[in-house]
Amino acid sequence: MANSCTYLYIGPDTIGIQVLLRRHILLPWLFSSVVMFGLSYVWHGLVLKDLEELRIPLTLYLVLAGLVYLVIGLGITLITHKAIEYEFISLKGPFPLMTFGVGVIVGFFVYLVIFVLGLSFADKGLMHVLADSLWQMAEQGLGGLAVSGGIIYDLHQRFLEQERSS
Repeated sequence: MANSCTYLYIGPDTIGIQVLLRRHILLPWLFSSVVMFGLSYVWHGLVLKDLEELRIPLTLYLVLAGLVYLVIGLGITLITHKAIEYEFISLKGPFPLMTFGVGVIVGFFVYLVIFVLGLSFADKGLMHVLADSLWQMAEQGLGGLAVSGGIIYDLHQRFLEQERSS
């Protein structure tokens, strides 16, 4: 692998949990998950006041939502790393914009799952469906932007570590 993402290479002796605990995966994953969870709480809890109408305990909802956002954040992070590895996304171009796009695409598919399963806070209507899908795509898009921030931070740290060692 002679391209710009050799830091992503994972050898055959590396097992799954070791990969997830590496800084270039862990930081973007957790950063994006926290950003998306925070945006969701602000939108549903403070702006729309949807959380007041829950039929399950608030603590249970927040724990389950946190787990869902961890899964979504991991998905966006792994998709972004694979897109860098296969050079669909270049670190030399508009990298944050591209990761925002990855997040928007993931957000669209997340909304499709939510829509098909009927897991929405409000009544169905065309305007609600449109607003909800746009919000979901924006939320996951900002999660993708957070992934790019985590990757950029990791690359910067790697550069500083190499400078210190030489």
